Amino acid sequence: MKRLDAVRTLYPPQRQAKLSILAITLTTLGAGFLLAACENTPPGNNPGANSASPAATTTTATNSNDELKIGSLLPSTGDLAAIGQQMVDSVPLVVETVNACGGVNGKPVRLIAQDDQTDPRAGAAAMTKLAEVDRVAGVVGSFASSVSSAAVPIAVRNKVMLISPGSTSPVFTERASKGEFQGYWTRTAPPDTYQALALAQLANQRGFKRVSTVVINNDYGVGFERAFVQAFKQLGGTVVNEANPTRYDPKATTFETEAAAAFNDNPDAVVAVLYEETGSLLLKSAYQQGVSQGVQVMLTDGVKSAGFPTKVGKSSDGKYIVSGAIGTVPGADGQALQALTQLWQSKKGGSPGEYVPQAWDATALLVLAAQSAQANTGEGIASKIREVANAPGTEVNDVCEGLKLLREGQDINYQGASGNVDVDQNGDVVGVYDVWTVNDDGKLAVTDKVNPK
Repeated sequence: MKRLDAVRTLYPPQRQAKLSILAITLTTLGAGFLLAACENTPPGNNPGANSASPAATTTTATNSNDELKIGSLLPSTGDLAAIGQQMVDSVPLVVETVNACGGVNGKPVRLIAQDDQTDPRAGAAAMTKLAEVDRVAGVVGSFASSVSSAAVPIAVRNKVMLISPGSTSPVFTERASKGEFQGYWTRTAPPDTYQALALAQLANQRGFKRVSTVVINNDYGVGFERAFVQAFKQLGGTVVNEANPTRYDPKATTFETEAAAAFNDNPDAVVAVLYEETGSLLLKSAYQQGVSQGVQVMLTDGVKSAGFPTKVGKSSDGKYIVSGAIGTVPGADGQALQALTQLWQSKKGGSPGEYVPQAWDATALLVLAAQSAQANTGEGIASKIREVANAPGTEVNDVCEGLKLLREGQDINYQGASGNVDVDQNGDVVGVYDVWTVNDDGKLAVTDKVNPK
């Protein structure tokens, strides 16, 4: 693809003069980034994924007379693909729904989807493309906290509103409280300070006094570990490996050492904060070494997918290795959940999976905030996110009804599929958590709910 031809293809003639300057600037940034910016570059062959994002001049994503362009930055491939693929599918359902009822500010919504590959470098390259080439106003993403950490500075400097449906690391709360995000960040899944408390409460309810932890060594895993240790100790428990926590490299392929360390010293339970692909190998290794027998395994949202028990495997007697494991996952109990479930069944078949409600709500908030601002821009969306998500205002759980009221000049309080999505000053929401287990047949079942408040 020739560089200037690529720009002409992406943009109409009236904007080519301005964007010729952008194309020339992009030329100086190197072939790796330019390949990442091409629409037709396959996700697995993205040279830009291996280079740092270039500095960029702050720009306005679009203007109020343009269509609303939004992006998705979610994992179709990589360690979180099993959960991410349904999230990817949920975003266009909102876009189709909104366009069928008149669009936003009299214009259609256009979606540009990017696979972040569950990789921070690939995610940063994809976010750069969305912000600086596609010039979207808002992005649904990412899922992995490590990818969102790489993407959010790019969003902020380009004034693009980033709403994550699943990045739960507490580090975002800390950074937001310091003003780093300038209002261009929020999430529809609660931070792991709440899930860690829910899991600590569950461990305490089950009578576990001594537990150890093993986590993926990234923002998600380490943030969860620290929050859990604090919460469990406050409940009177002991974390036996607190002084020397077990953390594994997200790029690792063997886990014998980490598995042995996690189950050392006879804990009552092992709290395992994992991703599916790597986590299944770790738990299989623990079984093969004979160290997990008699120890309760406690899991989190990162591995709650139907295929996880099969990936871990079966024992010699044909029983699933993770049979009896218990865990927590952000639940969904919002007013819009029933309508989403019916739509999903009609379009996709079956029921929506984990984080689909959160992805739906993230997309809905982007379009509702743009309509409220009467501007299809990142600045406009950022200025109205909390206004459309929180009271006061007429409660609405249908995105089209919300858009209608906003066009009439009324205030709304969106009630989502995941929950009420009340967004605080740090971009956080509070939710309930499902307690789930792995049955002997390898199927997952929700057995209870726990509220960390």
